[in-house]
Amino acid sequence: MIGLAMFFTALVLLVVGYPVAFTFGAVSMFFGALSAYFQVIPDGGTMNDFVQEFLQMFSLMPFRIFSIMTNKILMAVPLFIFMGIVLQKSELATKLLESMGVLFGRVRGGLAVSTVLIGALLAASTGVVGASVVAMGVISLPVMLKYGYSKQLSTGTICAAGTLGQIIPPSIVLIVLGDVFQLPVGDLFKLAFFPGLVLVGVYIAYILLVAFLDKNAAPVIEFDDSITKKENITKALIAIFPPLILIILVLGSIFAGIATPTESASVGSIGAVLLAWSYKQLSIDMIKKASIGTLKVTAMVFAILIGATAFSMVFVYSGADDITANFMMNLPGEKWGFLILSMLAIMFLGFFIDFIEIAYIVLPILIPIAHNIGLDPTWFAILVALNLQTSFLTPPFGFSLFYLKGVAPPSIKTTDIYKGVIPFILLQILVLISVVIFPHFYGFN
Repeated sequence: MIGLAMFFTALVLLVVGYPVAFTFGAVSMFFGALSAYFQVIPDGGTMNDFVQEFLQMFSLMPFRIFSIMTNKILMAVPLFIFMGIVLQKSELATKLLESMGVLFGRVRGGLAVSTVLIGALLAASTGVVGASVVAMGVISLPVMLKYGYSKQLSTGTICAAGTLGQIIPPSIVLIVLGDVFQLPVGDLFKLAFFPGLVLVGVYIAYILLVAFLDKNAAPVIEFDDSITKKENITKALIAIFPPLILIILVLGSIFAGIATPTESASVGSIGAVLLAWSYKQLSIDMIKKASIGTLKVTAMVFAILIGATAFSMVFVYSGADDITANFMMNLPGEKWGFLILSMLAIMFLGFFIDFIEIAYIVLPILIPIAHNIGLDPTWFAILVALNLQTSFLTPPFGFSLFYLKGVAPPSIKTTDIYKGVIPFILLQILVLISVVIFPHFYGFN
């Protein structure tokens, strides 16, 4: 039971607010020592035997760390993060939101629809949730509030559109899952693209339905008639063209088999720098800040990976993985029982902890069981990715909620944001269920 106790101890410490990487490391050391003690001392072993047992438990740790630091798949993480930060500082989102807002403003709910479309474009070009939510919160939220949009619809749309970067490639979540599942990231990118577009369509349909049923929730906006419709369309196309080229370079090279995700990430980084130069935002100071930001995020990710590695070693050593596997294998309904319980568990954990911790602590337990049951690993990986996306929206610790609250005007309360995201969480669950029930529709075997 030591392995199960350490899992819940780590969960409690994370909820309290202790740093993730240090929590995993400290819990691993404490329960590793406890496990070694019960293995040796009750049988008459000496303290020297206890120390040897403890060191043996972590003997492979240096090799695991070396494997993480030389993982070619994970090399794409800092490159995509750098690309996203540079695009954030190049004011790409500002230009997109301004032009698309004018283009769709005359449609009832048009500003919210344009926000979702911009969220999809930013997702396909940057993949960074924080940058997307902050940009749209600063630019789009005040405009929607100014023209009488409801607080709940405005905040919910921005948070949901910002999280599209977790399922629409290039996605850091998909790169991490590719490493955990040992699957080609390019294949995950291809298979995640259509569910991501379906999610965009469902969001837009919901917004239009709300605008139709409640005329006050998303009123029609009348702009200056001195600018013709043709000029508005031209302005929008000019704003969309540069990021669209970047998307084609990054995703097109992967889908065509020309480049690996890591190689395409490097191309994307160069493209982001050129885009910043074309918008006259490129400077040494900007590159320095983007590099420092990339370093901080990357260091956090890899520190969590190392802590999670130590955690999983002790968890397996204690035998808790066998207990969990036996329980999951004997569920009623076999494949469906396992699938439902695993999805519910991931969703529940997403209320409290980040996707990286779930990916490197929970999934190594579930993946062998899914393999034994005969689940398609790519299908299961996409289901997990869709599920993990909801963790960015679910209160109380959804990151998108924090990002938006940090830039929202004082009139927006935290409860407004919580109420706003609930319908979009339900829509995400609906799309997740559709992928479970109709896998062939989404291209799975």
